Amino acid sequence: MGVKILEESVERVVATMPVEGNRQSFGLLHGGASLAVGEAVGSWAAVIHASTLGKTAVGVDVSATHHRSAREGKITITATPIYLGGTLTTHEVLITNDAGQRLCTLRITNLLIKPKK
Repeated sequence: MGVKILEESVERVVATMPVEGNRQSFGLLHGGASLAVGEAVGSWAAVIHASTLGKTAVGVDVSATHHRSAREGKITITATPIYLGGTLTTHEVLITNDAGQRLCTLRITNLLIKPKK
């Protein structure tokens, strides 16, 4: 998918992905690609927080709204916490185009669990 992580911390995870190679048959950014990368970045943000508690994160819910699409360039994916608990995390994930326009908004909730040995 060509995803590159630019920044990663408990407060924020930022990544980019090219539209090229992630289009559907009409030449638009594939909605499934947006969901996949959004869930991956949001989950990574949850894992970073979970690691500070000696835990890991598993997704339990994700929802998304597509506002507009893109045909070229790259998208930026930014996950920020809404709630960072000891059992659950919820992150908002914004996907924007090169002009900074919002393409998609995701919300992802992860369950924090002790890693299996």
